[in-house]
Amino acid sequence: MTMTDPIADMLTRIRNALQIHGAEVSIPSSKMKQRVADALKREGFIEDFEVTSADWKGEIKITLKYGPDGEHVIRKIRRDSKPGKRVYAGVEEIDRVLNGVGVAIYSTSKGVLSDRECRQERVGGERLATVW
Repeated sequence: MTMTDPIADMLTRIRNALQIHGAEVSIPSSKMKQRVADALKREGFIEDFEVTSADWKGEIKITLKYGPDGEHVIRKIRRDSKPGKRVYAGVEEIDRVLNGVGVAIYSTSKGVLSDRECRQERVGGERLATVW
């Protein structure tokens, strides 16, 4: 059975693992999911991720990050652009999320970048998710 929105599934799995204070979460692998996980790691929202391959089925193991007292680093993770309604932004329209506390993840012509990286590279694109 095919999945309509694999990025939404990835974010939901992360959200569910955070609710039970899980140490890591496994999701089916794809290049786009690896790039989103890499953007989350660069911005400090996850500890690390590892791509494993078992025969025909690849998997991404994401190690979640918590604060020193066990508080969540990711307070909210939201899918912005959906298959039924795509959300695009030019470089001039990219704003900071919660005055820089959060991050928006964009799919651009230069790869999957955070809002900070988009402003630095001067590119816009499809806003995939918002995290804070």
